[in-house]
Amino acid sequence: MTSLRNFYFLRAGVAFVWAALAVLLGSAPAFIVGALLVLYPAWDAVANVMDAQRSGGLQANPGQKFNALTSVITAVCMAIAFALQGNAGAVLVFGVWALLAGLFQLAVGISRRKLGGQAFMIISGAQSALAGVIFIKRSFGIAPGIAQLAPYAAFGCLYFLLSALWLTFRKNRSASLVDGTVS
Repeated sequence: MTSLRNFYFLRAGVAFVWAALAVLLGSAPAFIVGALLVLYPAWDAVANVMDAQRSGGLQANPGQKFNALTSVITAVCMAIAFALQGNAGAVLVFGVWALLAGLFQLAVGISRRKLGGQAFMIISGAQSALAGVIFIKRSFGIAPGIAQLAPYAAFGCLYFLLSALWLTFRKNRSASLVDGTVS
């Protein structure tokens, strides 16, 4: 549980930093915005591999395996879409990725619900899938800028933080019950 908790704290921290950079650098030169857009799914791929490795590897965790693969493909497609179609192309790719990643996260959260702290991951997966549909739709109109994508990452930060805190306090409460310090 400690490694899962620490991993969730790491995911929360990275999501927070990305959201802050997206807001602060939203009007930066295109190559910086493009790099940030590519980095978000690239980090998600790395994070899914890290998480799978600590829980039996990619073969034992098909949801994370497919999520990591989807995120790698997305990072490549994001770079191409941003280079060819600018923000609208990037938002379309971001939306498709958010939809797929959300569905995978939902599946992983459901399969891990006995570990605890997964309700937030389940909600996050469902919300990511819904956000993906919205981003896809918006990419065909006036596409949002990277600063408007920051709330997506901020919600991810919140859900990972809540999961980490839940695992922290659940662990401390369980230890106290065993020690007899809680009545």
